[in-house]
Amino acid sequence: MCTLPEPRRLPGDLAMWFFILAELTVFALLILAFAIARLLAPQVFAEGRAQLDTSTGLAMTLSLLTAGLFAALAVHQVRIGKARQGGVLLAGALLVALVYVWIKLGEYAHLSGIGLGLEHGVFFTLYWILTGFHFLHVLLGMAILGWLAMRCFGGASLVPSLSGLESGVLYWHMVDLVWVVLFPLVYVMR
Repeated sequence: MCTLPEPRRLPGDLAMWFFILAELTVFALLILAFAIARLLAPQVFAEGRAQLDTSTGLAMTLSLLTAGLFAALAVHQVRIGKARQGGVLLAGALLVALVYVWIKLGEYAHLSGIGLGLEHGVFFTLYWILTGFHFLHVLLGMAILGWLAMRCFGGASLVPSLSGLESGVLYWHMVDLVWVVLFPLVYVMR
């Protein structure tokens, strides 16, 4: 008797995929505005970028990607019936994401302290809008990771349908993806 393989399915909830698509569309428009403005005022953008520390941007990138790795590993642990280990990994993801928040808040304080706020030219206007919008998404993603970790620690049954867990982790990966585009665009490309 031949057994058919389990049909493939889209991870997470379809509504989350539509939400992520909508958010990526907004980010794409903001990134496009940044790229066009950079083409129109290359000297202004070169001067603005010179005020940013690339190593700080790299540290934030590593923090977010490490959190994403921990979140992905947590999904695997829950899939194989180890919800508690999944909770530990989600808590780890949350702690690593806090490193991003700490670094980003330090960068914001530094830039504000030297007078490079939202109104300081087109580069910094777009910098604050783009990174601030992303920062809000990081905070929401952290709240989601924390809620999922509590569910894992609380013994909530996540296994028959992993849709909620997968959706939360998908959201975090969207946050990662956007930063992977923002980091070179804002901190690296000359």
